[in-house]
This record gives sequence, C-alpha cells and structure tokens, in this order.
Amino acid sequence: MQRRRLVSILGGSAGNLVEWYDFYAYSALGIYFAGSFFPKSDQTVQLLNTAAIFAFGFLMRPVGAWIMGVYGDRHGRKAGLALSVALMCAGSLLIVVAPTYKAAGWLSPALLVVARLLQGLSVGGEYGASATYLSEMATRTNRGFWASLQYVTLIGGQLAALAVTLALQGWLSEAQMTAWGWRIAFAIGAALALGVYVLRRGLAETEAFRKLGQRAGSSALGLWRAYPREFLIVAAISGGGSCAFYAYTTYLQKFLVNTSGFDKQVATEIATAALVVFMLVQPLFGAISDRVGRKPMLLLFGIGGMLVSVPVFTALAATHSASAALAIALVPLLLLSAYTSISGLVKAELFPPEVRTLGVALPYAVGNTLLGGTTEYVALWFKNAGAESGFYWYVTAIIGVATIGFMLLPETKRTSLIAED
Repeated sequence: MQRRRLVSILGGSAGNLVEWYDFYAYSALGIYFAGSFFPKSDQTVQLLNTAAIFAFGFLMRPVGAWIMGVYGDRHGRKAGLALSVALMCAGSLLIVVAPTYKAAGWLSPALLVVARLLQGLSVGGEYGASATYLSEMATRTNRGFWASLQYVTLIGGQLAALAVTLALQGWLSEAQMTAWGWRIAFAIGAALALGVYVLRRGLAETEAFRKLGQRAGSSALGLWRAYPREFLIVAAISGGGSCAFYAYTTYLQKFLVNTSGFDKQVATEIATAALVVFMLVQPLFGAISDRVGRKPMLLLFGIGGMLVSVPVFTALAATHSASAALAIALVPLLLLSAYTSISGLVKAELFPPEVRTLGVALPYAVGNTLLGGTTEYVALWFKNAGAESGFYWYVTAIIGVATIGFMLLPETKRTSLIAED
C-alpha cells in the first residue's frame, strides 16, 4: 500500500511538472518571440502586449477550474489530471505552428490568444486536481511534506522551461532564437504533454474519491452556498500568494533585463539559480508545517513579504552584480516558500471530498486571475509610465490582502477534512 501510494504521488507530480513547463515556456521565451507576433515597436511595448496575452490565459482559469473541478469531483481525480494535460498539449502545439505577424497580420496574435486560452483552461483545472490528488494520497503525519511536491514540480516545470531556454541560447544565435528557435521549446512541451497524458491515464484513484457514495453533488453554486467564507478566504490568499510568486519568479527575468540592465542570458542564469534554491526548500517548509502547523508558516510569508518587497525590488533595480542580484532575490523567495509549500494542502483541508477539487480550484483561480495573472502587466505598466516603484508598493499591498486571509484561517492541520486512510 505504501509503495503504491508513493508511486501515485510521484506519478501525479511528474505530470504537474510537464503542465507547468508548457505554461512557463511562454514567459521564459517572451523576450524572443514578442516581435514575431506584434508590429515593430520599442521593447517595453512589445513586452506589454506579450504580458497582456499572458494575462488573457488567466481569464480562462476560473472557467477551467469550474469545469474540471466539477469533473474531478464527479469522475475522479486522475480523470481530471488527464484532461488538463491534453488541453495543455493542444495549446502548445498551436503556438508551435502559429504564423508570425509579418506573414499573417493580426491572425498571428489572435492564434496566440487562442493557444493561451487553451493553456489557461488547462492550468485552471490542473491546480485543483493535483492539489487534491496529492493531499488525499498522503497520510496525515507527513501530508505537508508530500503536498509540497506540487510546488516542487511546478517550479521544476518553470526550471525546465528556463533550462531549455539556456540550452537554446547556447546553441543558437540571438537572431536564430528570435526568428524560429523559440518554437523548439513549445514542440518539446507538446511531446512531453502527450506522454504524460498516457501516464496519467494509468494512475491509481484516491481512496477518498472511491469512498464517495454520491458523486454528482459538486457545483459552483452549491460550493458558494455551503462554503462562502472558505471561498472568499481561499480567493484572497491565492491572489496574494500568486502575485508574489509571479513577481519574484516569472517577472524577475524581465525585471533584471529591462530595469537592472543585465543581458538576457545573465538574467536567465540568475532566475534559474534562484528557482533551483526555491524548489529545493519546498519539502523542508512542508515538513516544518507537519510539526508546527500550517498557520504559522502562512503568517511568516504574509508579514515577511510585506516587510521586504519594497527594499528587495529597490535593491535589485540598483545592482549590477549577478551574485548580489541572486542573494537579494532569494530573500523573498525563501519567505514565499512558507506559503507555496503548503498552499494547495491548506485549501484541500478546508473542504469535504464531494466538493474538494472544485473547492480548491475555483476560488484559487478567481484570486489567481485577478491578482496573479495581471502581475507582469501591472509591473510593465508602472515601468512604461515612469513610476516603477509604484509596483513595489502594489506587491506589498496585495500580500497584505493575503495576510488578512491567513489570519482568518483555522489551523487546518488540526481541523483537516481529509480523512486518514
């Protein structure tokens, strides 16, 4: 039984990695393909357009969370996981074959929007399905440790996207990368997603789902009527955590190029090194939560994040040393780890099994869409307006919203609604 549980957790996690590789390849390679899909203009305007489409992908997250959250509660956790990765494969393939603006005019960015909407639909369902699957597969005593694999693999997907970017940068000239090299990364992602679809079809189902007698009760309206307080709290903490996550991971690379003045390859190397450390500490923070509880960890991020955001961005903007930039970036990332390592688990522990996938996915997607998916666009808007420091205070305020939610949460380690198997 223990071996089967471990295989299922690792198998589910591997699929999560590929999902997020596909999603983050867009952000990692945006500095290369922005000119392919939009009319020639200055770099910041092109990045604004690319970031806007990145945000469009988030608009589909609540829809994906609703559809696949209900699907996962009615048909099984592994069924939801398989469907989400199939949609991700389709979105990546569309980006691979999309024509440039020079060849097809406005059809080019239109196809890019469609691809991102498909990927947003996929990721909207992935978060709730994977958080629920990992949480239900783990035992009570080490649930924080095993649930942290959701962000280990999420960050691993982001690292894989950056690693492919670094490899392509080493093999190809900048002109080749800009012309066609970026398409290789999306082709790799589509192929991996197809393989993971086959893997996920063979995963074991969770015991919590198998024990459900009534499988047709999950609905968005029913969730809101039964758990309005939990819904609002999960949306608030998801929005704050997502804003901080995107500010200090996906946007970091662009910030180092566009503000600090590093060249693209050095910025990618700094972001990659920061993410490696961030990924490796997730199980440590998850294991600590199994000892001290979930709420102290969440408050560590909330209060610490508010204190360091302005000083950290200010220092990063002024530094020209790669090692100093890495050290500075690790400060908020280590604080953020106290949240990311257990974020999916905390949400899963709030809801009973008949609505658990939807309860994790839908409010998360709402908060993530409103306050997470718009992070890069807001940052670049402040940059373009000549008031970049306003973004630093914006991140601080949004983390403050999450901190209020953390204070309102029960100690879910003690009140968890996930049954012990």
